[in-house]
This record gives sequence, structure tokens and C-alpha cells, in this order.
Amino acid sequence: MAKRRVSRVSEPNSFSCTTFNILAPIYKRLIHEDHACRESDIRAYWFHRNQRILDLLLREESSSIICLQEYWVGNEELVNMYDTRLGDAGYINFKLARTNNRGDGLLTAVHKDYFRVLDHRNFLFNDFGDRVAQLLHVQVIGLSQQILIVNTHLLFPHDSSMCLERLRQVYKILQSLEAYHKENNLTPLPIILCGDWNGSKRGHIYKFLRSQGFVSSYDTAHHYTDADAHKWVSHRNHRGNICGVDFIWLLNPNKCRKVLKTSWSDAVFGLFKYHVRRASLTEEDAFAFLKADNDGDGITYSGFCEALRQLNFIGHPNGLSKEETKDLWDQADIDGNGIVDYTEFQIWNPTRWDQAVTEEDIGYRVKHAVLYPREAEKGLWPDDYSLSDHARLTVVFSPTRLP
Repeated sequence: MAKRRVSRVSEPNSFSCTTFNILAPIYKRLIHEDHACRESDIRAYWFHRNQRILDLLLREESSSIICLQEYWVGNEELVNMYDTRLGDAGYINFKLARTNNRGDGLLTAVHKDYFRVLDHRNFLFNDFGDRVAQLLHVQVIGLSQQILIVNTHLLFPHDSSMCLERLRQVYKILQSLEAYHKENNLTPLPIILCGDWNGSKRGHIYKFLRSQGFVSSYDTAHHYTDADAHKWVSHRNHRGNICGVDFIWLLNPNKCRKVLKTSWSDAVFGLFKYHVRRASLTEEDAFAFLKADNDGDGITYSGFCEALRQLNFIGHPNGLSKEETKDLWDQADIDGNGIVDYTEFQIWNPTRWDQAVTEEDIGYRVKHAVLYPREAEKGLWPDDYSLSDHARLTVVFSPTRLP
């Protein structure tokens, strides 16, 4: 097969990045000859669809980074198909299966004309969703600039009890990135987070990443604000709902952002407040709820734990650990006297920030971003789209001098 050209998108040293959940055949439901089945049962169907997916990915203006989710790692023929076609097109491929033999996983491919791979790591969350993430540390060909690329697929929020675990998955990724920086004595580098986040701009994951300085590349390209969640979609789920859940996040190394542990605590407190609002409690009622049976003027640690237990934050294997609960309490108890009074309860948002220190003066700006099918950019989902239940998102980045 002739090698396909990867476009530099008309500007020197710019590159493009694609994220795409390609819907593993083991999950795609079909009605075949009046019987319900999975696409994995019918080779002709999944083979043809994945050839079409590769045709889309390897068009003339193909991306220099491709991040796929729900990649069917459990099928040798499909794996060989992707290895062969991507390899022939000049890509270096990295695959990672979900834990406990779930059958699907992640594929990250980088084009060797653009990047030299310095290192790669696999992150296994070892949670009840068997989720994983990939990290690639790359250097831009012809430049000294290095970039960290992450590909992941978060747990689907089947109900509100999944929200905490999803936050923890993002926290684990960010902790792993911090540890990787320290382990390799790296100055802060640009970070690109790709994947199916299974949550929209209205959710706690979005707010958590924003608090860490990340920006949504698609929203940046289209000048959308955090309130514009309805402007675009990227997924029609098994319930028939459409929403925007696929993101390519960018963090430049000059960003001033909250201490990670503080951001995590704030995100959990935000989730707590969300549950309180769902229960139609006012702020005063919430404070009384947390006080429990304490006759004093504040919340005790035992009352705090009891409230978390009632809201299903603790007391089960996937809840907050004792260490996480104590960390939350230490942040809430600002003066450290063992009691959270009403003033401390109202704050619950410390403003400690880290200023990234870097010798690098080059970062990246979002030049362009597009969804396919294009109807998704208008918040619509075409009935005749059959490649996946997700849209493909592609973003073009170009280098820029940081202020």
C-alpha cells in the first residue's frame, strides 16, 4: 500500500490530533435476520465498518496523532488490520487492553514524520470499571519541543453513584502525570488529553480539568464559553440521548493552576453540594445535616463522615478511602481546630495556586477544530451516520510563544 501523506496543515511545525471512540463490535447491537445480536458475531459487518473507519482516518489530510477508544484488542484479525494500515501509512502504534479481559481498549498512533517517541507508559486504574490510560512522551521532529499525550476512556455514568469514581479516574491520570514529571526531572511540558470522557461540559469532570488549567480545544477554536454546552454534540448513547463527551484538552506549561490535591478536594465538595441541591436542601439545611447530632455550633469529623456515608460517598469499596476522607476534612477545617463552623462551611474553596515554572517559551494554540459528521457541530445527530455512536474530533495545533 502506498504511504499516505500527513499534512502539516499549511503552517510549519503545526500538527493535528484526532480522538475517536470507534464502538467496539462486541458492544454494537444489531438485529440480524430478526434476531438480536452483536456486530462481533457477523464478521462481514465489523470488518467492513472498520475498513471504513480506517479510510476516514487515513484520508489525505490525516492526523499526526490518532487516539482511539473501544478498540477491539481481543480480535487478532482486527488488530492486524489496524497495525497494517496504520503502519503502512507511517504511524507507530501503541495498544492497551482494559483490565480483566474486557475485550476492548485503547490505540494511540503517532506519525513518525512528526514525532519521536521518547517514552510511553500504561496506567491501569484497577477499578470496577477496568479503565486504563496511555501516556506518550514525544519530541517534535526538527524541534527540541516535547509534549505529553494521554489517551483514555472514562467510566459511563450509569447512575449518580459513578460520579465519584469518574472524578477519581481523572485524579489518577493527573497524579500519574505529576509523578512522571518528577521521576524524569522534567520542566512543565504541554499536555494533550484525548478521549471519551463520558461527561459533558455541565459535569464535574469538565470543571475539575478546567480548574487545572486545561482548555477544551474544540470550544477554544469556536470561541465557545463554558456555558455553551448545547452548541455541539459528539455522542448518541444507548439511551438515545445526544451530548458532547469527546474532548481534546490542552494545557500549556505557563498556566497558573490550583494545587492538584486542592482541585481534587474542590471537585468532591462540588459533587457533595450537587447531591445536597438534589435533595432540595438550602445552605443552612445542609450545614444542619452535616452537624448531625452535634449540639455545638459546628460540624465534627464524625458528623462529616456520617453525612458522607448517607450520601453514599463512603462505606462501600468504591467510595472515598479513609485517607481521602481525612484529606477532605483537613481542607474543610481551615483553622485546624477540629470543628468546621458556618464560615468555613461557606468557603470550602481554598485559593492556593501553583505557578508553573518553565524554561520553555513555546506552547501551542488551537488553530482549528472539526467534528465529523459535521451535523454534530450544530448539536444534531444524523440518522444515516453508521461508523460509530461517536463523532470523530480533530484539532490542529500550532506553536506559539508563551507570554
